[in-house]
Amino acid sequence: MKMLVVIVQSKDSNRLRKALTAANIRMTQLSTTGGFLREGNATFLIGVEDARVQDVLDVIKKNAKSREQYLSSQMHDVEGGSAFPVNVRVGGATVFVLPVDRFIKF
Repeated sequence: MKMLVVIVQSKDSNRLRKALTAANIRMTQLSTTGGFLREGNATFLIGVEDARVQDVLDVIKKNAKSREQYLSSQMHDVEGGSAFPVNVRVGGATVFVLPVDRFIKF
């Protein structure tokens, strides 16, 4: 058995939750605000048998999209003028696949 800890941006969480549910994958969702780049995040905790790990990863990959976003940088141009925009890639998913030593349900 494995425990997947999946961190996505909030704007991807509804789509991912619906896709996981449609694939009969049970999960617990935790939401936070003000994460990286002041965007909200959602963390999914998913416990699955080893044989289903790749299925879950496939669903996550299809539903947690990365995208480009422009932000104001803290750096200024040479003359000390206004900050200039910086293009960064955000979104997608950060996934930790952890072994489960024991699974107990009360």
